[in-house]
Amino acid sequence: MQLNPCIFLLPKPPRLFIWNYKSHEQFEIDNAHASRLIELIEKISIFDENHPIDAALLEAGILVDQPLPPNDWQWDDLSKIFHVGTKDLGSGDAAQNTRQWAEHYFNHCQEVISRHAPPPHPLAHLHRENMLCLPAPLADEAIDERNGFRQALLQRKTCRSYLDKAVSLNDVSTLLYLCLGYLKERETDTSELIPVMFRARRSSPSGGGLNASEGYLYAYNVQGLDPGIYYYHPDAYALTLLSRLKEPLGSLLQGQHFVDNIPFGIFITSRLDKMWWKYRHSQAYRVSLLEIGHISQTLQLCATSLGLKTWLTAALSESKIEKYLNLNDLSEQVFLFVGAGYSNGEAFCEELRSLLNKNNKN
Repeated sequence: MQLNPCIFLLPKPPRLFIWNYKSHEQFEIDNAHASRLIELIEKISIFDENHPIDAALLEAGILVDQPLPPNDWQWDDLSKIFHVGTKDLGSGDAAQNTRQWAEHYFNHCQEVISRHAPPPHPLAHLHRENMLCLPAPLADEAIDERNGFRQALLQRKTCRSYLDKAVSLNDVSTLLYLCLGYLKERETDTSELIPVMFRARRSSPSGGGLNASEGYLYAYNVQGLDPGIYYYHPDAYALTLLSRLKEPLGSLLQGQHFVDNIPFGIFITSRLDKMWWKYRHSQAYRVSLLEIGHISQTLQLCATSLGLKTWLTAALSESKIEKYLNLNDLSEQVFLFVGAGYSNGEAFCEELRSLLNKNNKN
């Protein structure tokens, strides 16, 4: 018998709560239970299955009678609580099809707009004469070779409706190289003062030069590539097949089945063990997330420049995805999915648009 390591006590006077951050459960605890819990913490051997409080603590999962997994998290408990406590949220009632997702999301939005909106930014009400106005953006003809980048910025759009049209392997290869590959064009663009292991350069900034983010290609409708999930080798510019597709994409993304036919996408992970190695403070967890954000934006702009539309989500069914990516411990974790393909440009899937139109008529 032992104490569950995934709990913490949260005082909210005049009450005390026990929070199981892995199961997302909270329990209000009275003085008798708190006193007994302290006794058990000090000496777990006094546990008595016939003691009503002991039995209640065991049933609630505050005490566990099974071996615990190794604690391989190498930052402080606060970052672990945040990471583990925010995994698989909302996945228990995931939609089984696009219509269910649309209904759930529509109802959620209706509930949100019924709340009091937060106030605007304190500076939002400044008059224009009190602002420092920037020069007007350059016109197209003044941008020269950067015109394509400007158009990518203007045309990038999150779309939720995709055509059943294959994407070429050349386009996928180009996207992977420019966004996640170690750029051979920059091999000489590093100082000899930098250790060799830090000289690889991507198009997006990397915290500490670690290149801690990894990309896993989800291929559904790519010319010349069998459907499956692949690991991308950023230094070799090659793929390794990890898993065949066994279920629709939406089941991995908390029921967002409107993207089941998206031709391809990339699961972006962070090698936390790299970050642990260089940074012992948990603030580096933020850097992992920021790096993934940089890469995701680069992916979207690159895909847009190739004539594709994009969609991204952090609503992941992590436990399922981890099995497909062969992630077996906390040293590497998945945080984001960025998909791309040919689209009619619709920001809403058909089912959600139908509900919105029906609501507007009412």
